[in-house]
Amino acid sequence: MKWVKFINPLVLVLGIILLIGPSFLLADDSSGLVAWWPMEKLVKDRLLDQSSENLDSLSGNYRFVRGVKGKALKFDGYTTVVRRNASRVFQIGDAFTVEAWVAVAAYPWNWCPVVIHQNSEGGYAFEIGPLGELKFKVFAGGEWKECVSEAKIPLKQWTQVVAVFDENSGSSIYLNGQEVGRLAFRGIFKDAEKTDLWLGTIPERRKPAFIHRQFGSLPSWYSLDAILDEIKVYSRAMSAEEILKAYRQDKPSSAPDIPPRELPRIPERRNRFGAFYTRLNYYWEWDELWRVGDHPDVVVTFDQSPVRLVFWRGTRYSPCWVTENNIWMADQSVEAWDNKEGCFEHMQDRHCRYSHVRIIENTPARVVIHWRYALVSSRNHIWNEDERSGWGCWVDEYYYIYPDQTGVRKYSWQKGSLGPVRQFQESIPLTSPGQLQGDIINKDYVTVANLKGEKQVFSYVENPPKKTTKFIPENPLIQMHNTKSRFKPFIIFEPGGKMHYLKDMDIRALSRPGSCSHWPVGQVLSDGRTQKTPDRATSFLGFPITDPVIHEGPEGRNWAASLYGMTNKPFDTLIPLARSWACAPKLEILAGEFDNGGYDLSQRAYVIKPKNLKPKKLKAKNIKDKNLPSSRFLEAIIKANDDSPVDNLCLVIKNWRGKEPILLLNGRKMRKGNDFRTGKIRTLEGEDLILWIPLFSQEPVRIRLEEYRSQSD
Repeated sequence: MKWVKFINPLVLVLGIILLIGPSFLLADDSSGLVAWWPMEKLVKDRLLDQSSENLDSLSGNYRFVRGVKGKALKFDGYTTVVRRNASRVFQIGDAFTVEAWVAVAAYPWNWCPVVIHQNSEGGYAFEIGPLGELKFKVFAGGEWKECVSEAKIPLKQWTQVVAVFDENSGSSIYLNGQEVGRLAFRGIFKDAEKTDLWLGTIPERRKPAFIHRQFGSLPSWYSLDAILDEIKVYSRAMSAEEILKAYRQDKPSSAPDIPPRELPRIPERRNRFGAFYTRLNYYWEWDELWRVGDHPDVVVTFDQSPVRLVFWRGTRYSPCWVTENNIWMADQSVEAWDNKEGCFEHMQDRHCRYSHVRIIENTPARVVIHWRYALVSSRNHIWNEDERSGWGCWVDEYYYIYPDQTGVRKYSWQKGSLGPVRQFQESIPLTSPGQLQGDIINKDYVTVANLKGEKQVFSYVENPPKKTTKFIPENPLIQMHNTKSRFKPFIIFEPGGKMHYLKDMDIRALSRPGSCSHWPVGQVLSDGRTQKTPDRATSFLGFPITDPVIHEGPEGRNWAASLYGMTNKPFDTLIPLARSWACAPKLEILAGEFDNGGYDLSQRAYVIKPKNLKPKKLKAKNIKDKNLPSSRFLEAIIKANDDSPVDNLCLVIKNWRGKEPILLLNGRKMRKGNDFRTGKIRTLEGEDLILWIPLFSQEPVRIRLEEYRSQSD
C-alpha cells in the first residue's frame, strides 16, 4: 500500500468529491432546512417532519393521493388540520424561506394559510386568498408587513409557491419559479412565542370573504381545498436562482389527482315513474362531511321523459327540477329576515338539522313528497321562536307529482308564526363548479304570460334599464326559464299572485360565475356570499319573484300553492295547462253514491267522497250496460271548455273500498296502463283510489267508473 503516499493530493480530493458528489450537492441545497413535510408518511397516526423527525397531529377528513414526489395530502376544505405544538416549533432568525407545492381544487372561503405561525405579537403567515392570490405576512420592525402577489394560483394544476424574508431587503413571493410579489423594507423579524404552528388551515374561525351582510355571517372553520406536498421551511433566504432550479427539478409531469366536480347525476337507467330513496354523491371531501346512512335523499323519476325531481341534502332538500343534461333549477323556500341575524330560511340549515324529506305516496298514478323545515338563521336560531314553548316558524311543503312531469307545491305554516316580513318564491338556477351563468341559461332567459295568452320575453342585454320599458302582460302567472336544455322548467301561479322583477339583465353576467356560493352545498355560516370565481357550485338569477295567494286553511294554518314542472313543448302549451289548473272546469256527478268534494287546486285533483250511507249491493238494472256483472259505479261529467280545459286529469276517490276499476271515457272503455293509471292509498279511514287519466279536451268529458266483480262476489 506504499503507492498511496505517491498519489497527488489534488487528485485525491477530486476523487472524493466525485464519489460523494450527489449527497454533497444535496446537503448544499438543503442547508438551513429546519422543517420538511413530504406529506406522505404517517407514524402512529401523526404526520412526519422528515428533517427533525417530529410527529405532528393530523385530524379531520383527508386522504393521500399521488403527489409531486410519491404521495401527497389532500385537504378537504373544511376539517383537515395539521398542527405542531408550540413547544416543538423550530426557531428561525433574520431570514427564512417557506416553500410548498399545491394543487388547488377550489379557492378558500377567505385567506387560508399554507403555513402559519403567528399571534398578536409576532410571527408569519404564508396564505392563499379567495381569488387565488398569495400573501406573505411577517412581523418585522415592530409592525406587520404584508406582501401580496399580483398573479393568482391556477386551479387544478401543480404549482410551486415560495415566500422569502430577509430583514435587509423585505419580502418576496414566487410562483412556479417566477417572482410575482415584492415588498421592500428593513426590519428585524420577531417570531411568535408559545404558539402552535399550523399547515393548510386557519388557526381560528374567520368570516368568509365577499359577504352580503356582516350581521348575516359568522366566523367559520375551514381549510384549504387543495393537495399539499413537499412543504419546506429554511432558516435562510433562498435566491431566485435556487427557487427556479427547485421548480424545474421537482415539476411533476402528471396532473394532480383532483377529479371533476359537478352536481350529482342521477344514474341513467330505464325510466319509470316513482320516488326512490337514495344517496347522491357530490365529491369525496364533501360527502365525507355528512353523518348519514344509505338513504338520505329522494329522487322522483318519470317514464315519459329523462327529467328528475331531486330532494338532496346539498340543497337542504329544497326540490330541484333537473334537466336531461343535468341543469338544476331550484326555488326559494319560505323566508323571513331581520337586521340582527339576516335571513331565516332553509338555506342556513347546513347540516339539515331541521330540514327533512319523506315519501308519502308512491303509486303509478301519483307521487307525494313531504318536505318539512324550520326557518333558521346562520346562528341556527329559529324564526319567531316562542320563549315558553320553544316553537317557532315551521313549514310543511307537499309536492303532488304526476306522470306528466308536473307537480303542485303546497306549502303551509301555522297562522301567526311567520309575520309580515317574508318571501315565498324565487326562481334560482344552479351552476356546477367550472360553469358560468351563460353555460346554464340562454340570452333570452325567461318568458312570462297571463291566462289570456299575452306574453313577453326578458333577456340579457347591454346596459339594461333599471325599470323595464317592455310591455308586461296584465297579471302574469306563467313563467318558463330558457335553460340550455331540451326540457325547460316552468312555474304556474294561482290568479291573484303578484309577479315582480320582470326586467332585462346585464349581459355581462352570462360570462360570470353564478352569483352566490353560500348555497347550495356551502358549509360556511353566511346568509349571502358573492362568488367571484367559477370554482364552486353556485345559485344565481332569482328572477322573477312572485308573491302567491295566501289562503286560510283548517286548524289555524295558512297555505299557498303553485304548479311546477318541465316540458320540451312550445311555451304556448303552458297556457291551456295553466287554465286547466287555475281555472279548472266544474265536475258534476250524474250517478253513483258519491258526493262531489270539488276541485282541490293544491293537489291538482278532483276529490270525490262516498255518501254517508250504509253499503248496499247494486242491482244490474241500475247499470246501463247489463252485460256487465253487478258493480259499484260512478258516473260524472267534467264541463271543459276553451277557458277551462282538461289537460290531464286526476281523481281522488275517498274510501273506495273496492277492487281495480273499469273506466269508460265518453262511452269508450279505457285500457289500464296505456289509457289510465291507478294507485291505492291506505289510510286509517279506509283505502283511497287515485285515478290518473292523460287526456286533453276543451269539450265536456263523460267519465264512468265501475268496480269489476265476478259472479262469485
